[in-house]
Amino acid sequence: MSLPPEVLVFLLAMAPISELRGAIPAGVFGFKIPFLDVFLLSIVGNLIPVIFLLLFLEPLSKFLSKKSRFFEGVFNWLFKRTRKKIDKHIIKYEKIGLVIFVAIPFPLTGGWTGAIAAFLLGLPFKVAFPLISLGVLLAGIIVSVLTISGVVVQNIFGWPALVTIIVFLGIIYLLFKKFKKPKSDQSTK
Repeated sequence: MSLPPEVLVFLLAMAPISELRGAIPAGVFGFKIPFLDVFLLSIVGNLIPVIFLLLFLEPLSKFLSKKSRFFEGVFNWLFKRTRKKIDKHIIKYEKIGLVIFVAIPFPLTGGWTGAIAAFLLGLPFKVAFPLISLGVLLAGIIVSVLTISGVVVQNIFGWPALVTIIVFLGIIYLLFKKFKKPKSDQSTK
């Protein structure tokens, strides 16, 4: 017995790596589900884990860290990694920075990482959840526009053209990331 495609899209949107960035294209391209259904399932699916993370991350991390060195190490690793992802702009602009961080559809940004970032920034649930929800909604819109653009390109020019464009954009992203110059440290002068 296999799960219905709608349930698979919902679960894919809940997953920490794919979130809605993977669920929307999978639902539209892979499962051929109507776009509005995919969009709504992806938004709701992406927000479910955020609620639990915001409500239970702090008490769970404290409890498990006291019980086991292994969990203490896991949480330290996770929080250290997330702190590296939260650049100075997010810390400086806290609330709007969190929205933008969640909204930008890059790998390892999204609702999950946004919830951890909100926890690390000390934002309470009533502040963090609306900000992350706005970010998820904006990410859904961005990913939807990109997905619909992909459908149009695929329908007009075929799969080879779509794959070529995706590979080309991936190369540009990697080159941009590689050649991005770090800011010089002013404190050493």
